[in-house]
Amino acid sequence: MTAAVKVRTGDVLGFRLAAHHLANRKPAAELHEVAGACAIQNSPPGSAAAALHARAEDVTQERIDTLVGEEKSLLQTWCMRGSPFFFPTADAPIFTTGVLPASEKARLHLIVGVEHSLKELGMGLDEAVDHAAAGIGAVLAGRQLAINELGAELAARIAGALSPAQREVWRSAGPHAENQPIGEAVVHFCIRILTLRGIVCFAPRSGNKAPFVLVEEWLGAPLPETDPARARAELLRRYLHCYGPSTRADFAAWLGVRSGDADPWWSALDLIPVDFGGNRAWLLAEDLDALKSPPETHGVRLLPPRDPYTQMRDRDTIVDKRHHREVWKTLGEPGTVLADGAIAGIWRPRKSGRKLTLTITAFRTLSTRVRKQVHEEAERLAALRGASSVQIEFEA
Repeated sequence: MTAAVKVRTGDVLGFRLAAHHLANRKPAAELHEVAGACAIQNSPPGSAAAALHARAEDVTQERIDTLVGEEKSLLQTWCMRGSPFFFPTADAPIFTTGVLPASEKARLHLIVGVEHSLKELGMGLDEAVDHAAAGIGAVLAGRQLAINELGAELAARIAGALSPAQREVWRSAGPHAENQPIGEAVVHFCIRILTLRGIVCFAPRSGNKAPFVLVEEWLGAPLPETDPARARAELLRRYLHCYGPSTRADFAAWLGVRSGDADPWWSALDLIPVDFGGNRAWLLAEDLDALKSPPETHGVRLLPPRDPYTQMRDRDTIVDKRHHREVWKTLGEPGTVLADGAIAGIWRPRKSGRKLTLTITAFRTLSTRVRKQVHEEAERLAALRGASSVQIEFEA
């Protein structure tokens, strides 16, 4: 077995911050590179804009809307962990084909929650997804439909192709949402797989709705066919460049599958072992030199909830365990304050009219310099969110 190279935590953090483009903001012209590092999660809605703003100069909501809705050089679709992400359209095969698990069992875990309803129907996941794929073109062609509208219409269309016994279960009330038939719920799960098949994606939000469109109509052409093995290898390479050194289990959790289902990705690259904090982890060989001499990170960034940087699975490396419950909440997650490369606290926004108020809860005493930088960063964030003024409230 190859001897593991010992690496220091400070170097690992510096390397990851640089890979996430948080050591220094990138020029506006490199926004696509920033979004393509490991994609940018957009839940809660609007968090992707704040994450891009933390990494690149001159990011505005108008600019993002132009890239998504007019130039169509950024794409939004359901991706890792069944969550919505932005990434460059040119990289779409990596974040669709490259994310789609190779087995039905692994695909079920990616969209966990549908198993019981499929069992009631006597139907496999792939069979249900094939039904959805066969009908979605007729339902969505020339239209933009939010998930509830799309689910209802597509479920009604699929019902006609089912056996009488299946149709009865399909139309019966299910356990997923109040007054929602089982068939509609199953369709909602299936659409997550259709996004990874490159069939549907999101159009820009309209009010509080995120409508779906057919990818081929939206882009004017289908996504290019890509060898799944190559796409998975590139997805793993980007993950390790941003989150390495890492383990198979941590990669699987980031992706949204079980560790035992990660082999189609994890076996795709030749990796080198490293000793990180006394544990064996893995790194891209090409990144070892950069990890040993990372750039310093200075200044403040206000990272949104579920920012790519805070999605790393070895959380102890960036936040003391006593603060984990404050940072990573199941509901109502806060943003985090990144000060000189360290998570120094959390922040929560409150907007009233054109005024944005940020409540900062610090994990340590913040220097006068850092507080000033927090104010400066808050002013930039306020402009991004359409506010004309900002107020900062510090809490211990």
